[in-house]
Amino acid sequence: MGRAAVPGTAARVAPALDTLAQLQGDHEEPFDLVFIDADKRNTPAYFAAAVALAHVGSLIVVDNVVRQGKLIDLESDDPDAAGMRQLMEQMAAEKRITPAVIQTVGVKGWDGFAFALVIG
Repeated sequence: MGRAAVPGTAARVAPALDTLAQLQGDHEEPFDLVFIDADKRNTPAYFAAAVALAHVGSLIVVDNVVRQGKLIDLESDDPDAAGMRQLMEQMAAEKRITPAVIQTVGVKGWDGFAFALVIG
């Protein structure tokens, strides 16, 4: 379960999707940088909230998006890979961002980061 905290305020400890919805409802100041490294199944929802809570020039970074190459395996029933595949489709369709994905290879195998610069 992901958690979210608001910079410059007391930490809010709750499920991240609940906190993100509350931040949107409270019309909090936009974030300059968002780093998403939470449960992969909910990452598309976290990403949508991050875009809504950002401003032009904000950067959104998502960790662990390559998933050992499972994203290109359409036969995979891995729900984490499915969540990341949905994120890639979401990023491609989102007109308010310029996305990029960088693959990494290391002791943990193949993985990578997604970056989204908010442009509108």
